[in-house]
Amino acid sequence: MTDRPDAPNRTDLPEGLHVSLPASGPDGELPGVALLVLDRPDVLNALDFGLIAALTDALEALDADPACRVMVITGAGDRAFAAGADIKELARQTPTSLTVDDHFHRWERIKRIRKPIIAAVRGFALGGGCELAMTCDMIVAGEDAQFGQPEIRLGVMPGAGGTQRLTRAVGKARAMELVLTGDTIGAREAEAHGLVGRVVPSEATVPAALELAARIAAMPPVAVIAAKAAVNRAEELPLEAGLEFERRSFYLLFATEDQREGMAAFTEKRPPAWKGR
Repeated sequence: MTDRPDAPNRTDLPEGLHVSLPASGPDGELPGVALLVLDRPDVLNALDFGLIAALTDALEALDADPACRVMVITGAGDRAFAAGADIKELARQTPTSLTVDDHFHRWERIKRIRKPIIAAVRGFALGGGCELAMTCDMIVAGEDAQFGQPEIRLGVMPGAGGTQRLTRAVGKARAMELVLTGDTIGAREAEAHGLVGRVVPSEATVPAALELAARIAAMPPVAVIAAKAAVNRAEELPLEAGLEFERRSFYLLFATEDQREGMAAFTEKRPPAWKGR
């Protein structure tokens, strides 16, 4: 994996996280696409507090980097995207330590990233791994992917969005069963319920996610950010308020150079040259 020399916090990243910008595809570099790899193979890429902190910082730095337009997160190897939180670390926590240290606030910081994030999931995406995938904007899953919130089997419950995002994705009845039993669902069921956007052959998971990211990165950057924000509001606002947010964002895009370029290119039957402003 080749990293851009000035990419964010490159020398400060822990061993469990690798970042490449631009990412590499089968035909060479993918402009505007960043690839972040969770790499803790001894614990199936489990998410400890340090890894979540590094991931959050890297995503925020990429969000501010004009060279990055789309991010893809995946897990190293073929066994797991992330098999959950680091249980040894969690077992030492108390209500006081969790409140004072407040490591869980980073999950909402990930959700506030403006640029699109795609999860490329192979193998287990359990507990915190499932919550991380759901925090992303899109999920590309390999046929071997397994999703679930097994926290109940450890005497606790999901604490990083699992009860809320899973319910919104698959509905109350299925989410209730999964959360209260700790059972998992495969990629095809996850796709049928709307949790996953697409399922591909396992070995094609990361290439498919990178191809999707490259297609989005080729779109006008300001419009992509605005459209992502509007789609996210659809889950949070009543219909009338959501329509108002959408319309206001649509109007504001008419102040961008990319709007003028896109419509001129359409009229002149040529490819547009986006400027991101």
